[in-house]
Amino acid sequence: MSVNKLVFKKPVPEDGANVYELVKKCPPLDGNSVYCNLLQTSHFADTCVAAKRNDTQELVGFVSGYVLPNDSSTLFIWQVAVSESARGEGLAKKMIVNLLTRESCSDVKFIHTTITKSNQASWALFRSLSKELEADLTESIQFDQELHFNGQHDTEFLVEIGPISR
Repeated sequence: MSVNKLVFKKPVPEDGANVYELVKKCPPLDGNSVYCNLLQTSHFADTCVAAKRNDTQELVGFVSGYVLPNDSSTLFIWQVAVSESARGEGLAKKMIVNLLTRESCSDVKFIHTTITKSNQASWALFRSLSKELEADLTESIQFDQELHFNGQHDTEFLVEIGPISR
């Protein structure tokens, strides 16, 4: 499937259940509740992207994010999900770049996300994004396996890309 046959939109609440199903099919992403996805597609729609097929409107990609409440220069990318049928064409990066063009992200100079060491697809995505944006990528521990997760989840590393020039 060609990315050219997709449309990038702000999600709407009617997308919430489909986001939930898409994330479930994208391990190693942590699943959220449908209610959480409804909040993402309503309260946070300005900083989320839904990629849909032009012909069927099937949801094949979703980026959830938000501008930090205390720092309008930082966009936190929560999750990036791409359906198996849409992988291999750079859709994830295109959705994030699309998000950066929105008015809601006009003050953004930094992108933050967290990634476990084993999630090689996410590391590759954010390294590639850093190169495309011609911005530095740094990493540090955000949430430690023992200290924050009581050993129940791998350490999440904060990845920062920036400053972004526009």
